[in-house]
Amino acid sequence: MLIELHILQNHSPSNLNRDEDGSPKTAIFGGVPRARISSQCIKRSIRRSELFANSDFELAMRTRRLPELVRKRLLERGYSEELADIGASKASGFGKKDGRVEKPNADTNEVATAQTMLLSDADIAAVTDAIAKVIEASGRDPKKTAKDLDIEKLQKDKSLCSFRPITVDTALFGRMVTSDVFRDVDAAMQVAHAISTHRVEGEYDYFTAVDDLQDRTTNDNLGADMIGDVEFNSACYYKYFSLDVGELCANLTGEKPYGRSVTAGEKESAQKTSRKAIESFIRASAMVTPSGKQNTFAAHQVPSLILIEVRPDNTPISYANAFVKPVNERAGVSLVDASIRELGTHAEKLSTAFNLASTLRLYLEPVSDAFECKGVERVGDLSKLIKRVTETMYA
Repeated sequence: MLIELHILQNHSPSNLNRDEDGSPKTAIFGGVPRARISSQCIKRSIRRSELFANSDFELAMRTRRLPELVRKRLLERGYSEELADIGASKASGFGKKDGRVEKPNADTNEVATAQTMLLSDADIAAVTDAIAKVIEASGRDPKKTAKDLDIEKLQKDKSLCSFRPITVDTALFGRMVTSDVFRDVDAAMQVAHAISTHRVEGEYDYFTAVDDLQDRTTNDNLGADMIGDVEFNSACYYKYFSLDVGELCANLTGEKPYGRSVTAGEKESAQKTSRKAIESFIRASAMVTPSGKQNTFAAHQVPSLILIEVRPDNTPISYANAFVKPVNERAGVSLVDASIRELGTHAEKLSTAFNLASTLRLYLEPVSDAFECKGVERVGDLSKLIKRVTETMYA
């Protein structure tokens, strides 16, 4: 089963996702420049949002600070500072297959792994347990521990490489690592870069800062203390998400990444968790906005249209080509309404031409009546939309 989200969201002047120069990200699509928000930015904003993080399931953390986390846990278990430091130093080797440890940061003296990894609490506990076991076998002797802690060897230890529960965000968005201790996980969710439905040109905000205490009556240093500019744009974005429900469950049970046999109880538990995950994800995808330059622009706008299609076959279909010809405002029709109409027309044509089967097709259009597409049912609010989708799962 495949759940696809198509979202149109119009943002006021903003700089939600910046490139290396601090400018809003862009892309050429249909031969013209478009505003763009990267899929990485969209996924992180959802994964780290309160709506998603406060849900009733465990989430992972993306970090290079595994050694420091291990050090803290070793200290909590009563090991000495010296042994904890040795354990932390060696733990940096879990970021590579060869177990080679990393050098401490010259400024902070902290040790980090070579790569940023998505780690669960169970992952950190497993590494800590493995290191603690070596410390105990070495009689808590620092010199012997430093000699005996062979990370390359530990990474082949069956107990350390055995199944550990996979968090919801890892099951959804996947994980790629270079250590056998942390299994690669194929993402159940595909997320497109959001692009504007129309042509976009960047604009600049020229700003100044003035000293509040300067004395204007005496012409004391009149003028600005600093000047600058920030680039921004305003765009109506098309966002697309595709979720393979079967893949999500297989990741949660460990059937996919670990190749393990799964009991009926484990499968049922994974299905319950996946329902909660999808509820939280749909709500967060509608309500969460990237944080880039929000203190400057406060571009907190909700979607103008959410279209959800549930398909029995895992054949994802993006409707981005509805906007290959840039949408333009025209007499009596706003840019947003014109985008909504184009999306509806395109979706209907593709569904008819390619005989696209759907178990459920719903849309939420809070302020307009521009969406028209045969076979799609309108719902009144986000909670009803989410309920209808989750009721279809495993029915």
